[in-house]
Formats: sequence, structure tokens, C-alpha cells
Amino acid sequence: MKTYLECIPCFFKQALGAARLSGASEKTQKKILNEVALRIPEFPLIFGPPEMARIIYGIIKKMTGNGDPYEKIKEKSNKLALSVYPKLKKKVAHSRDSLLTAVELAIAGNIIDYGVKNSLNIREELGRILAEENSAIREESKSIFNYKNFKHTLKNAKIILYLADNAREVVFDRVLIEEIKRTDKIKNIIYAVKEKPVINDALWEDARMAGIEKTARIISSGLDTPGTVLSLCSKRFLKIFKRADMIISKGQGNFEALSDCNRPVFFLFMAKCPVIAQDVRCRLGDVILLHKTK
Repeated sequence: MKTYLECIPCFFKQALGAARLSGASEKTQKKILNEVALRIPEFPLIFGPPEMARIIYGIIKKMTGNGDPYEKIKEKSNKLALSVYPKLKKKVAHSRDSLLTAVELAIAGNIIDYGVKNSLNIREELGRILAEENSAIREESKSIFNYKNFKHTLKNAKIILYLADNAREVVFDRVLIEEIKRTDKIKNIIYAVKEKPVINDALWEDARMAGIEKTARIISSGLDTPGTVLSLCSKRFLKIFKRADMIISKGQGNFEALSDCNRPVFFLFMAKCPVIAQDVRCRLGDVILLHKTK
């Protein structure tokens, strides 16, 4: 996906939010915004937003010395997500279609995104996800929620590459991975995280804390971008990306980076911004299980 003009104000908003989380003084915050303003004219709109985000967070790290502004937030929300893990498992076990429910929960976890909504009340959002009466996910449109194709592809896939998104979503991803493994223990599931901190994206320690390694192999994509930008990935990751039978991609950042790639991908996310909704041709707030073929 290309960068739209509407993305530019969001770049400044993210830069300011991350600068404040880094503990930057008002003077330093202004310097950061000035530097971002200088870099935007040089940034081609044909590139995706994750590549600009990489530049922004590089500027913040250089000017503040803080390479992971979201570290404390991630740690807190990871613990909260783990605290509801038994309830998530119970919800799946008691459902009519356990795989569909696990998919729904994985997408529901994408609601929790500090990169988009940095004032989010994690405990409140987790409660909303678990509340039966407030379930927002329904199979409303086959064009944006292609569960039938997902289920068919999954049945025949031996090697599954699962691209992580935000740290606090990993517990929700674990529930889906465990459900996949429950139905077929021999499936080889590879869970890809970021190499270095960027926004609130999942790292090795987040995946381990959530217990992913019990059912999937954790690897690094080699990235420090909030999305899987293939031109910047490690050779090891690209080899797996090319030979995987099925690719499951979580989050908006991965959609922005991979929507035009030459491999079939299942995108699981919630449309949280008007630009994404416009690109996907859905409504703001819709839940997406989109299958894009090469």
C-alpha cells in the first residue's frame, strides 16, 4: 500500500506521542517534529507508511537516547493480556466453531493498539473483547471476511508463517495457533517478530512471555519497521516467506507493507483509520480477514 497525503498528519502525531513517552523535553519534542518535517518532502509516496515510521522512530531514538519508548506500556499490557488467557481458551472451547472463534479473538486483539490510540485503557478493552453481548466480529461480507477460504487453505498447509503485530496481541495469537495445532499437531507454525523495538511491535521477549514457543517456532524478521517491509527483511526470513504454504499476517502495519506483495496472504486486522478503510473498501471499525492473492 502506498502512503496517502492523509497519512502525513498521522506521522507527526505518532512522532509527538512517542517523543513524549521517551521523556523528551518540550524543546526536544519540537526538534523531533522539525526533523520529521524536513524528512517528509524527501519521502516518496509510493513507499508504504511503515518505512516512514522507521525513519521517525530512528529520529526519536537519536534525539532522546530512548530506543523503546513503549517498553513499560508493553510489559504492563502483556501481563494484562496473559491474565485473560484462561478466559480466551474457555471462550474457544465452548464455541460452536472453535477455529472461527479463535480467528475472531486474534482479530479482536488487534483492537489494542497504542500506536493508533495511545490513551487506550487496556483493561477496559480486554473486558469488551470478552463480553458476549459486545462481540463486534461477525461474518458480514465474504469480500472482507473470507473465513471459508482461510479454513480450506489451512487444512492443506504444512508450513504456516504467522506475522506478529503488536506485543499485547501475542496472547490472542497464541490462542489461534494452539487451536490450529489442536486440529493438526504436525503443522509447522513459524511466528515472526521484529528484530528491534519500533512502536509497540512484538519482539522475542514478548512472544516468549506469552508462551508462543510452546506451540510455534519464533524467528526474527530482521526488521525495525512497524510492518513487514520485504526489502529490509533478513535473508533467513525471506527464505521462509517464499516457501511457506500459508501466510497469516496480523495488523494494519503488515497490511500496509504486504498488500501488494507477490505472494498469497491472509490479512487479519481491524480497520482503525480512514485511509485503510478506503484502501480495503470497508467501513471504519470493520474486522478484516482478507485473502489477497498474488
